[in-house]
Amino acid sequence: MRSEKGKRKGKWLKITGIILLVLLIAGGAYAYTVYNSFKNAVETMHQPIKREKSEKRQEPVTFKEKDPFSVLMLGVDERQGDKGRSDTIIVLAVNPNNNSVKMLSIPRDTRTEIIGKGKEDKINHAYAFGGVPMSMDTVENFLDIPIDYYMQVNMEGFKDIVDAVGGIKVNNDLDFTQDGFHFTKGELNLNGEQALSYTRMRYEDPRGDFGRQTRQRQIIEGVIQEGLSVSSMTNFSEIFAALGKNVKTNLTFDQLMDIQKNYKEAGKNIQQMEIQEQGTKIDKIYYGLVSPEEKQRVQNELKAQLELN
Repeated sequence: MRSEKGKRKGKWLKITGIILLVLLIAGGAYAYTVYNSFKNAVETMHQPIKREKSEKRQEPVTFKEKDPFSVLMLGVDERQGDKGRSDTIIVLAVNPNNNSVKMLSIPRDTRTEIIGKGKEDKINHAYAFGGVPMSMDTVENFLDIPIDYYMQVNMEGFKDIVDAVGGIKVNNDLDFTQDGFHFTKGELNLNGEQALSYTRMRYEDPRGDFGRQTRQRQIIEGVIQEGLSVSSMTNFSEIFAALGKNVKTNLTFDQLMDIQKNYKEAGKNIQQMEIQEQGTKIDKIYYGLVSPEEKQRVQNELKAQLELN
């Protein structure tokens, strides 16, 4: 059933690694050269957005004062000539005062109000309608918390990142075929093209979108493991170039360095959150419906994490 959540445990710390990867490598053996390459990559990754100041955030976040903050992570399957939709939607609520990160994965079919369109629709349609700003506004309204920053990963171009680290290993728990590739159960070695196909399969998986999100997290985890290996240290230039092309964020280089300095302990305690939905069809279209009680429960937990109560 598409509404089945399954067990989505895993090492959630790894999914934040698309940022931590470059930070950790920057402290390695080639510190000075890597540092400058990293800074150049972040300048490429940095993409400010035009968005009204959130009414849910009275004072701006100050990293040096260790303020709790939130990040919206969007995994976008963006192909040539197609703006795409945000197939993976994850909210991180980071609190250095209790040294923890709450991470909530929002199913793409969740029905909610699309802010700026004045109608209810699938939450991932917000990106197709209005890009990152509308996605941030819609998620912010859905969860009733400020969304401070974003990080967007182009899953179509993620194959370049996989190839840059020399391929990855994943542990596959479902035998399936996608795009002409046959993926058997067990440990697999994947190149960029194979990794992209591996993440795209959804309809043969009884877990639906949750299974797809799990495979996307496996790919990111594999990139982190290979990217931090000794063999990849000599290839950092290509890795940074791939990241610069396929990752966008409104966080600046200085902000990333402040996060690395002041929030490191929080990153060691990642707590996964789940949101319960009921799958249904409205006008022959599938949606995931969240009850008012369930929505309130999730909102309260995130507000407490961000110290908004």
